Amino acid sequence: MQLSSRVLQLKTSPVRKLVPYAEKALENGRTIYHLNIGQPDIETPEEFYEAINNFKEKTLKYSHSAGLVELREEIQKYYKDLNLDYGLDEILVTVGGSEALLFTLISLFDEGDEILIPEPYYANYNSFYDLLNIKVVPIKTKGENGFHLPSKEEVQKLVTSRTKAIMFSNPGNPTGIVYRKDELDMLNEISKENNLFIISDEVYREFTYGENEAISFGSYKDAEDRVIIIDSISKRYSACGARIGAIISKNKEFMNSIYKLCQARLSAPTLDMVGAAALYRINKSYFVPVKAEYQKRRDILFTELSTMEGVRAAEPEGAFYSVVKLPVENAEEFCIWLLEHFHIENETVMLTPAEGFYQTEGLGKDEVRISYALKEEALKKSMNILREGLIKYRTIIEK
Repeated sequence: MQLSSRVLQLKTSPVRKLVPYAEKALENGRTIYHLNIGQPDIETPEEFYEAINNFKEKTLKYSHSAGLVELREEIQKYYKDLNLDYGLDEILVTVGGSEALLFTLISLFDEGDEILIPEPYYANYNSFYDLLNIKVVPIKTKGENGFHLPSKEEVQKLVTSRTKAIMFSNPGNPTGIVYRKDELDMLNEISKENNLFIISDEVYREFTYGENEAISFGSYKDAEDRVIIIDSISKRYSACGARIGAIISKNKEFMNSIYKLCQARLSAPTLDMVGAAALYRINKSYFVPVKAEYQKRRDILFTELSTMEGVRAAEPEGAFYSVVKLPVENAEEFCIWLLEHFHIENETVMLTPAEGFYQTEGLGKDEVRISYALKEEALKKSMNILREGLIKYRTIIEK
């Protein structure tokens, strides 16, 4: 008996690849500060749980395949506040942003079709690209210029007859990039000139810092038939476990195809949708302290990294991640060494090797992705462990 080649070719997520080493460290009594995963420690708003507790229907039934009407109405209002008008038939609820992306790729791509995506990019996208045999064509970006996009000419030359879409996250995971208007204008021009879809992952929209602002691609009126927005409550309301996302698009043919897929999996979980609707009703002032907290953590991270010898990092502009170049040849080996051999007062850190966020062979080998979704005290301790770990590791390696 043999499993499908489709599933056998799937790679382990780089975010979770080192879990066995972490489990061993825990068995040895270590405390681990998890800088490897974007799991917010901000409390999920109480309104979510209250809505579920107040759900009194005697039978927990299937919900509408498109999503609860009350939830889609709240999502509609949310976008209205952003000056974006979507009908209820232009909003479909999914089981997290991951299902939204999977359904989108299934609807747009045939085997061998190509997708353009700025590199480095969220590594878990690869599971879907591999399953569907979609060829990833990376748009190379560099940490020294904050991972901003190259020129239009450089991007345009990557387009072929098999290219179907340009995809990106804004704000970006793993880089913390927030794309400027001229960059989005350029992508809009390329998509229009080459008849390409734009897949815009906007799940971190609220989390931008300083003067940076995340512009939704939904604001491009001349691109309405080409734009697909991927959204989720996971990071916005610190509700990752609720698994409620959405696909938003004005392309009727596309949305009809997505609806068929929604019907095939019957419905998203009813209780999670009830709770999600309550989250969308929360006053927008909720984001003020949350954003301020993430910005404080961002500042701590960047300040600490800036003082470490040989470490280079672009200041994150949004989300809560940073791609960091370390003074080591192999970041994955260093990450494993931290878990297996290094601790300060029985505490260590878990990082994500960044090589898995690149498509281009050899890139990211000396980099890690750090998530700063940790409380201030834990983040400061983590930075000290990283600093001292690098000093000791380099001493060992140089010997």
